[in-house]
Amino acid sequence: MKRAPVVAVSERRGLRQLHIGGEAIQSAMRLEDPYALALDYTRCMMAFLLFHPQPREALMIGLGGGSLAKFFHRRLRATRVRVIELDARVVAAARAHFALPPDDARLVVEVGDGAQALAPECCDVLLVDGFDDGEQVPRLASSEFYDACYLALAPHGVLAVNYMSDDPRLDSYLQRLERAFGGAVLCMPALSDPNLIAFALKDAPARLPWKTLRARAAALEARYALPFRRYVGALQRMNPHAGGDLIIVPQSNGEARCS
Repeated sequence: MKRAPVVAVSERRGLRQLHIGGEAIQSAMRLEDPYALALDYTRCMMAFLLFHPQPREALMIGLGGGSLAKFFHRRLRATRVRVIELDARVVAAARAHFALPPDDARLVVEVGDGAQALAPECCDVLLVDGFDDGEQVPRLASSEFYDACYLALAPHGVLAVNYMSDDPRLDSYLQRLERAFGGAVLCMPALSDPNLIAFALKDAPARLPWKTLRARAAALEARYALPFRRYVGALQRMNPHAGGDLIIVPQSNGEARCS
């Protein structure tokens, strides 16, 4: 029987960190600002707002220290958030050490299997961040899981997935994701962390003007104090575009478009 990974908390220079199964940092919190997004990749995951600026129902698979859940709870007050975490010890650590607030009308944290929590059109934003000591959880990167993610999104919904950019299986994961979403997948490298964020869009237009994205970025940056204009630049460097438009659904060539 496989032993449960050790859940540990460390602290250094005003930064509290969560480790699950090893030394890899699963989550971090600045002691002076517990509700801020301390890790770059979590800030970059918020770039989904460029494609869905006003989510009403968000589902998160993977809690960690609760950084994203706390940010939603504090800053996106019109959004109801449901979080599914497999390990009850992680939820306990987030409550005890990472200032995760108690459940209320806008936040519910459940212990369970995220893959089993998906139901048709249960959310309009879905965030997946499932790792085991720096390794992608296989059941959260399967074709069946991505198909279920597509069905779980309401019309025009967005899925954001966190990957490690040096994962040797990344290309396979992205191809599965693209098949599930009809090719409507955009990738963005984290600005400083070794992560890659994929955004899969349901009912997406084939193209989206850069001027529209830049206008949204300016408004979002003013509201949330995150570098959304830099996110637009990162999207432009990594994804196909032509004629002033970001190409969301390109012609398929059989390979993952943003690996």
